Amino acid sequence: MVKKLYPFLISVPHGGTEVPEGFRPLLLIGDDDLRYYCDPHTRVVFGFKDRVAAFIDTPISRMVVDLNRPPLPLPLRDPDGIIKVKTVDGREVYRPGQLPDMHRIHHLLKTYYFPYHQRIDELIDRKPVRIAFDCHSMLPYGSKDQKDAGKKRPLICLGNNGDLQGSAKKGSITTCSDECITALAGVFRDEFSEVAINNPFSGGFISNAHYWHKGIPWIQIEINRSLYEPDGLSAHPQKEIRNRILWLKEKIWDVLTSFWNSVQ
Repeated sequence: MVKKLYPFLISVPHGGTEVPEGFRPLLLIGDDDLRYYCDPHTRVVFGFKDRVAAFIDTPISRMVVDLNRPPLPLPLRDPDGIIKVKTVDGREVYRPGQLPDMHRIHHLLKTYYFPYHQRIDELIDRKPVRIAFDCHSMLPYGSKDQKDAGKKRPLICLGNNGDLQGSAKKGSITTCSDECITALAGVFRDEFSEVAINNPFSGGFISNAHYWHKGIPWIQIEINRSLYEPDGLSAHPQKEIRNRILWLKEKIWDVLTSFWNSVQ
């Protein structure tokens, strides 16, 4: 019996913690920081590779090259851009004088950044994809250098580059219709009490760029890390955390499939 694959593309760009060879000595942040500043466990939570038409993720840490940022500007013009200069809470990423030079930046973009985006386009062209989800996690409260600094975040945030109702802002376009994102939000609300649209995140470079490229609807999904790190990762036995992550994975899958079935 052939297993049904849903016509989804799942992108998980921030779940990795690996550092390319030669970069570790340059970093001021340590291994615990690399885990903290990624989207922990999202490669598992959104790991629907055998259930969807297309799936892509990466093992490489966003602190080395951020796949969800535009390729320009380079540092130092954007401290939280494609090549990080500072963390979201203002910490220096690289040791003094060790910020990657243009040769190293070119290597990162050629090896990791552009292939990721090329692969997304190839998957949309070659697979029966009808909607795409760019999948992330977020800290429970806004960090000090973010627009929602100190504010409590919802359990789920959905983004389509629009306003709080999912409609297009003046002079802009959305990556899916307001009907589409509000339908998904409604199904999420049946399982998670706090669901927001475009607040605090409205979608990053991946969803925006590839909507423009291919016209496939894109929605960015942000899940609150408190859903699986209730009091901090170290405060809970690993088995309990693992069980919570797997429970969350199935909850999210039920939401995505229920949403899709309802709009067909």
